[in-house]
Amino acid sequence: MKTIYKILVLLFTLSFFSCEDVVDINLDTAPPKLVIDASIKWEKGTAGNEQTIKLTTTTDYYSNTIPVVSGATVFVTDGNAIQYDFTETLGTGNYVCTNFNPEINQTYVLTVIYNGQIYTATEQLIGVPTIDSVSQNNNGGFTGDEIEVKFYFQDNGLANNFYLIQFNSSFTTLPEYDVIDDEFFQGNQMFGLYTNEDMKAADELQFTLHGVSERYYNYMNILLGIAGGNGGSPFQTPPATVRGNIINQTNFDNFALGYFRLSETDSETYTVQ
Repeated sequence: MKTIYKILVLLFTLSFFSCEDVVDINLDTAPPKLVIDASIKWEKGTAGNEQTIKLTTTTDYYSNTIPVVSGATVFVTDGNAIQYDFTETLGTGNYVCTNFNPEINQTYVLTVIYNGQIYTATEQLIGVPTIDSVSQNNNGGFTGDEIEVKFYFQDNGLANNFYLIQFNSSFTTLPEYDVIDDEFFQGNQMFGLYTNEDMKAADELQFTLHGVSERYYNYMNILLGIAGGNGGSPFQTPPATVRGNIINQTNFDNFALGYFRLSETDSETYTVQ
C-alpha cells in the first residue's frame, strides 16, 4: 500500500512540475500598422502651447519593444487655416510643437504623411468644468469597509457633455480610466468615484477630468469594455479592431490605429486620510 502511495505522489509531483514548462506558440504576424497617439491636452491655467504627438507601429506578440516611427511629416491646422508643425525629437517617434494655440470649440485637422500615405482626422477642442471639491468615505464598497474617494464638478446644463476621467495613484503603475456623460445629470453636480482595495491612508491620488466629444466617448467606452471584459482568459474570443477617427486618404483600407482628440483638462491631487 505504501508503494502505491509513493507512486501516486511521484506522478502528481511530476505532473505539477510539467505545468511549469514554457510553451511557445507560433502566432501569425500581421503587417505592422501605424499607431497615432494624438491627444492634445490643455490643462487649465497653462498656455497649452507645447504639445506632443507620438507615432509607433504595431509589432508581434512576443516583442519587448514598440517600434517608433521617424521621418513622418506631422502638422495640425485650425479653423483659421493656421498650421502648427510638429517636429520629431530625433529617433524617439515624439513629434513636438511649441507654438500650439488651444481654443475651446475650435476645429482642428490633423495631417500625418508617412511612407507615401496621407492620414487625416478632424476634431473639436472640448472644454471642461473645474473640479470643485473632494470627499472621502471610509465605509464604502459592497462590504462597507473600503475607502472611496469622490471628486465633484458642475455640469454645464446648456450642452450635452461627455467626460473622460483619469485616475493616477501612488500605489499603481498605470493610470485607470472611466467615461461618463451628463444624460441623467444635465446641469447638475457630477462626480468621479475611485476605490481600490489596496488604497490606504497617506496614499496620493490625482484626478484628471477631460472634456471629450461624443465620438471619442463612444470610442473609449468600447475600448474600456474590451479591456475589462476578457478577464485574462486565454480562451477569450479575440476582440475586433476598434477604429478611431483617423482616415487614410491614400488607401482607406490601410487605416491607422489611434484617435485624434483635443481636451481641456482640470486636475486635483488628494492625499488619502
